[in-house]
Amino acid sequence: MPRDLHADCADIANITTPVGKRGRDVPGHRHPRTSRTALSTAGKLDEAPEFSVRALDALRQPLESGHVVVARSAGVVRLPARFLMVLAANPCPCGRHSLSGAGCECPPSTVRRYQARLSGPLLDRVDLRVLVDPVRRVDLMGQGGRGEPTVSVAARVRQARARAAERLAGTGWSTNSEVPGHELRTRLVAAPGALMAAERDLERGTLTARGLDRVLRVAWTVADLRGADRPDASDVAVALELRTGISRGALTNSGTQS
Repeated sequence: MPRDLHADCADIANITTPVGKRGRDVPGHRHPRTSRTALSTAGKLDEAPEFSVRALDALRQPLESGHVVVARSAGVVRLPARFLMVLAANPCPCGRHSLSGAGCECPPSTVRRYQARLSGPLLDRVDLRVLVDPVRRVDLMGQGGRGEPTVSVAARVRQARARAAERLAGTGWSTNSEVPGHELRTRLVAAPGALMAAERDLERGTLTARGLDRVLRVAWTVADLRGADRPDASDVAVALELRTGISRGALTNSGTQS
């Protein structure tokens, strides 16, 4: 859901105006071309392993800072690039690797190369990893159980965003994703003992310092969604499970579905 539709539209207009002009129409005649990450600000990017490793790893800096820096001989341009990135990916080129009896024909080396395109440093900047099961026949034919209506989910998200905005009033941030890590560890602290599982993962080396910050942001969002004042151990457990994609029973126990 957009932070502010008017502000987003103004940002996008400022970013894309030079792109639509021909060189002779732009003062200086040598404006840098706006990148895809800047053009997608407040929007979405989809698909992943079909891009080159070099292109994917170029996303690391804007994912971390929310900006793209273009340095040329004529000067340096800093463009906003805060976007929602969906790294949608099949498990292998044919898409059948994780399906039992589905007849994947990809050699193991091909599967490894395909999955390795999403590097560790890039995945370290991804907050949520969700394994999506194939659509069942009963669901495809409209015979399965109905999930929670979109209207209800949207209302809950609006309430959660309002809680975050109220908590962050006067800070210059309006969403949990914008809060720097040191603020999450010092000023906006979780409930006592809430971080024990995350700290264990940190000591084991299965969670990085950057990953801890991202787990905290997601935990605050989970707490906001359930109307809590701050995250507890169950919220952190949900955030860890969503980050790693490894089931710990937290999503089932909390009633949240991935």
